[in-house]
Amino acid sequence: MSLAKRFLAEVIGTFWLVFGGCGAAVLAAVFMTSDDIPLNLGIGFVGVSFAFGLTVLTMAYAIGHISGCHLNPAVTLGLVAGGRFKAAEAVPYIIAQVVGGIAGAFTLYAIASGKEGFTLGGFATNGFGELSPGKFDMISCFIAEVVLTAFFLLIIMGATDRRAPAGFAPIAIGLGLTLIHLIGIPVTNLSVNPARSTGPALVVGSAAISQLWLFWAAPIVGGIVGGLIYRGVFEADA
Repeated sequence: MSLAKRFLAEVIGTFWLVFGGCGAAVLAAVFMTSDDIPLNLGIGFVGVSFAFGLTVLTMAYAIGHISGCHLNPAVTLGLVAGGRFKAAEAVPYIIAQVVGGIAGAFTLYAIASGKEGFTLGGFATNGFGELSPGKFDMISCFIAEVVLTAFFLLIIMGATDRRAPAGFAPIAIGLGLTLIHLIGIPVTNLSVNPARSTGPALVVGSAAISQLWLFWAAPIVGGIVGGLIYRGVFEADA
């Protein structure tokens, strides 16, 4: 498959992840009346967690055979560290993912802002300190993002190992991302994906952008650590 087709697949896939996952958080997590009174119609943390997991599960079946369905710079770099992806192709993949994430976030904003009385709020951004849903400090948030991304890479590499049952990898990876969100949403609003963090941060601006560095650095560190652990400990002997 040509790099151009794989690039486009990563753009589309990451668009879907951000639009679907963040869209569930922005549009459906809590439903507000015209008087700004919350109704018990929202999907909450559990629903948003499943939304993110389902975006990856569906795209893994849709484009996994085209691009590998990374949708995430931390995954791409983790797979490079794990010996599963060419380092020379990492930059084009990361560019595609960031483009898709930004497009997904601004498309979501175009829809959400059409509601009467719309206020931007957090817009599914990630953050620490005052921007953390549970007001967790920077160190806690950094550790959480590193650990959760490392485990995400372990799940991805294990599920796609040639020794694993064929055809089930998207289910394991999608449910893995769901579990990671159930753990991490209260801490950082859960990133584990720099492209997912970048799009909403650019929509919101200011403080969200000032904290964006953590949601690039921590997931990339975690992704590389997870890739190296699987390669060094669990990869099949040649």
